[in-house]
Amino acid sequence: MRFLIRFSAYKDVILYSLSLAILLFVMRWLEIRFIIIDHAIEIYVGAIALIFTGLGIWLSFKLVDRKPETKIVEKTVYLDNNIHFIPNQQEIEKSGISKRELEVLQLMAEGLSNEELAERLYISLNTIKTHTSRLFEKLDVKRRTQAIEKAKRLRLIP
Repeated sequence: MRFLIRFSAYKDVILYSLSLAILLFVMRWLEIRFIIIDHAIEIYVGAIALIFTGLGIWLSFKLVDRKPETKIVEKTVYLDNNIHFIPNQQEIEKSGISKRELEVLQLMAEGLSNEELAERLYISLNTIKTHTSRLFEKLDVKRRTQAIEKAKRLRLIP
């Protein structure tokens, strides 16, 4: 009962605000309709772009495996043969390689450059070059790789 009394008291205000709301809704609907008609191509292109973007994201999630695959590989562990390595003294004496040249040869087998050899042994670069050229002569080789391979074959280095 109280609701009806209040409604009748504010009837004009409620009808006025309701008519304004309907008018505003109609105007917005017409504005959106004209915008859609005026810019139909842009809206269609935008909609297609959104569809393809969503499709691309979905497809990337399906094609790309986000979980790394763990593979267990069982191999024999590399055993260091240097522990039980005994150099061939007869071959060292036969070739005439000095202890310092043997040191240079061992470090050369580790892959060090001439500069690194000089730093490691605290000698000049020219001295390293002299030792390597004498090693090449004594082992009858022309390159480092040949010298290392021949020294390993003769059991001069591990």
